[in-house]
Formats: sequence, structure tokens, C-alpha cells
Amino acid sequence: MRIIATASAMTVVTLLSVGTAEAKGCIKGAIIGGVAGHYLAERGVVGAVAGCLAGRALANRQARRQREIDYGSRVQPRGAGYGAPQGYRQRSYGY
Repeated sequence: MRIIATASAMTVVTLLSVGTAEAKGCIKGAIIGGVAGHYLAERGVVGAVAGCLAGRALANRQARRQREIDYGSRVQPRGAGYGAPQGYRQRSYGY
């Protein structure tokens, strides 16, 4: 009876402490890595972990590129401040 009570208490504590996880890229990478690891090296778990890490890295890279694209569209062009935009004056070196 004590084992059942301990197991149920641990289950409740574990379920209450679980937060949301961002798994962009991880699930797809883990599936592909697990299958490849299972068939190629008979190490499915290692392949799944490596696939998850690789998938997360690719998802982060893609998100970073998307943020850079979004930032570039929000930046104002040079000279959009006060007054009309003015170019550089031509220098004359004649005496």
C-alpha cells in the first residue's frame, strides 16, 4: 500500500510541475532520427535525441531568419526624419 501511495504522489507532483514545452522541430527531428538510428545503427534512442537536437537547431535558425526579415521591413529608410532628404554636397577643389 505504501508503494502505491508513493507512486501516486510522485505522479501527481510530476503532472503538476510539467509546463508547456516548445517543441518546434524537435518532434519531427526525433521521429526521423529515431527511425534512422534504429535501422542504421540499432540505436533508436540515440538517433531520436540527435534528431531532436538537430530539429531544434534548424527551427531556431529559421525563426532567427524570419525575425531578421520582419525587422528589416520595419526599419525606416535613411532620411525619413525631419524635412526633405538631402544628399551630400559636391566638393569643389578648384582655386
